This record gives sequence, structure tokens and C-alpha cells, in this order.
Amino acid sequence: MSTKTVPVLTLDGARIALAAAEARSKEIKVPMNIAIVDNACHLLAFARMEGAKYTSINIAIDKAYTAAGHRAPTSVYKDNVWPGGPAFGINHSNGGRFMTIAGGIPIVKDGAVVGAIGCSTGLPSQDNDVAKSGVEAVEKSFGIKAKL
Repeated sequence: MSTKTVPVLTLDGARIALAAAEARSKEIKVPMNIAIVDNACHLLAFARMEGAKYTSINIAIDKAYTAAGHRAPTSVYKDNVWPGGPAFGINHSNGGRFMTIAGGIPIVKDGAVVGAIGCSTGLPSQDNDVAKSGVEAVEKSFGIKAKL
């Protein structure tokens, strides 16, 4: 076979993730830049909440890009990117877009990465917490069957 069918996150799915991440950001009182990409790393949705750092806009987008493209949370690189580490210098790959700071998490459906969310402005743990809320909300929506 020369082609295959893969699931892809929709704009509606991105909006579910974005809304949940925004709600969590408000709960912890840390305004965020929140980016949602599809499985090909293309931006589907973005929000810069009031008070989020301007310098974190691209960081949020690149966290989502890294999580979708590498199919792993950006937090997995923490112990490997220091001088002498097995992934030292990886942040210079992909035109400098490869993020190694927590806050980028893939969105998975039936074992396939369908997209990712990236959050930035807070501490890495806060960014990751907000991203996780978005992922959980959209992944939960995958189990909901449409009422006919």
C-alpha cells in the first residue's frame, strides 16, 4: 500500500484543549501563551492570555512543535541536555525550535500522536500543569460518542 490513514487533531479538538488549558491557567493565576498543533506540527490554535509574557509566544509554539514532532513530552529532555549529556545541543536542531523545557505534551488517540499542546510563561512545572489539563480534556473528548 502506498498510503495510510492517520488520525489528526481537528480545530474543534484544539479548542477543547485550549479552553481547558486557559481555565487551569486562571486557576493557578499564571497567565499563559498556549499553542495547539496537529500531528504534522502545524499551528491549529493559539491564545496569549492577558499578562502572558511576549517573549514566551514562540516558546509555547515551539514546545507544541517539539512534542508533536518528536512524539514525546518536552520534559523528558531535562536530564539529558546538559553539557556531556546524550542530547546536549539538541535545542539547536530544527532551526533552533527544539524545546527542552517542560510544557509541551503530545495529544494521543488510539496510540497515535494526533497533535500537541505547548504552554509558556510560568515555571516549567506550571507550564506542564496547564498543558496537561488541555491534553486530558481533549483526550477525554475522544471517548464521547456523538448523539444521533
